[in-house]
Amino acid sequence: MKKLLTCLALSTVLFSGCTLMHKSEGIVKVNDTVITQAEFDQAFDKTVDKSFLKAFGGSKNFVKSDENPMYGIFKDKIVNELIVKSLLDEEIAKRGITASEEDIQNELKTIIDKVGSKEELNKLLKERGVSNAQFTEDLKTQIKIKKLVNSIEKINITDKDAENYYNTHKDEFTHGEQVRASHILISANTLELIQQIKAKNPEINPTDLNKKVEEQIAAQKAKAESVLAEVKQNPANFEKIAQKNSDDKASAERGGELGFFPKEAMVPEFANAAFSMKPNTISETLVKSPYGFHIIKVTDRMEAGSTPFAKVKDEIKFYLETQKQIEVLKKLTEGLMKNAKIEYLNESYNPKRVVKPVTPEPKQVKEEVKK
Repeated sequence: MKKLLTCLALSTVLFSGCTLMHKSEGIVKVNDTVITQAEFDQAFDKTVDKSFLKAFGGSKNFVKSDENPMYGIFKDKIVNELIVKSLLDEEIAKRGITASEEDIQNELKTIIDKVGSKEELNKLLKERGVSNAQFTEDLKTQIKIKKLVNSIEKINITDKDAENYYNTHKDEFTHGEQVRASHILISANTLELIQQIKAKNPEINPTDLNKKVEEQIAAQKAKAESVLAEVKQNPANFEKIAQKNSDDKASAERGGELGFFPKEAMVPEFANAAFSMKPNTISETLVKSPYGFHIIKVTDRMEAGSTPFAKVKDEIKFYLETQKQIEVLKKLTEGLMKNAKIEYLNESYNPKRVVKPVTPEPKQVKEEVKK
C-alpha cells in the first residue's frame, strides 16, 4: 500500500498540468445536450474531494490518467452521473418544472429545523467545503427532483407504514444510557491559537509562540471562571448567560442546549463530567477539553432502552418517503437511459473503452528485478 501511494504521489508530479483537451470541448452528447470537459473536471474534483482520498490531498494530488486504476473507476461513475443528470434536466424542462423562491425558502426552513439552527447549518456547510451559492443550487435541484417524482407517482407514507418499519427494525431504535445537557463553552483550542498567532506573526520563534499560547489560554480560563461565578450566582439564568457568552454559537442560540446524547458522542473529558452529574445540577468547576473550558448543566437522564415510536415516527416517515422517491427515480432513469441517444464525442470517456496496460521497457524491467 505504501509503495502504491508513493507511486501515485510521484505520478502526480509527472502528470500534473498535462490536460491537453480544451475545457469547453464536448466529451459526451446526450440527445441534444453536450457535456463538456469543464463539467466533467468540476464534477470529478468535487467527488474526489468528498471521498476517502481527501486524506491524501484530494483532487489536488489525484492522478488523472488511465494508468491510475482508480481514475478509471471514478471516471466511469462520474460520466454516468452526468449523463443521468442531463436526462433528468431534460425531463424536468419538458414537464415545465421549476423551483420558485418560495419553494427554496420552505425547503431551507425544513433543513434548518432538522439540523437545529441556521448557525449549525452554516457550520456543516463549512465543514464540507460547500459555499452558500452551491448549496442554493443543490436545493433548487433537490426541489425539482422532488416535483418530478411527485408528477410520476404521489407518495403517501402513512403512520401505519412507519409503525410497521419500527416493529420490524427495533434494533435500530435501541440505545445505551443518555443524558440531556446544556453547556457554555469558552474556547481555548491550542491548535487554533497557534494558527491564529502564526498567521499574525509568521516569523515568531517557538519560545515566544508557546508563551503567547499560554497567555491566551490563561486569559480564556479567567473569562470562563468569571462566567462560572455568574452562573452560580444566578443558576436560573443559565440559558441567557449561554446565549451571551458561549463560543459554541450553534448551541448558544438554544441557551446552550445539546439535547440527549450517549457517552461516546462527546469527547471523554466532557462525557465523563456530564455522566457523573445528577439531573438539574451545574458543574461545580470548569471542565477542560481540547475545545476549551465548559460549564455543564445536566437536565435529564435516560436509561438504556428503546426510543418510543412516537419520538421517531416523523424520522421514519421521512426515511421511507426518501427511499420511495429513490425507487421511482431509478425506474424513470432506467427508462430514459434505454431511449436516450448517447454519443461519446471523446472515446476515452466511453465505459466500453479498452484500456491497454502499460508495458515497461526491458531496461526498466531489469532495474526493477535488481531492486
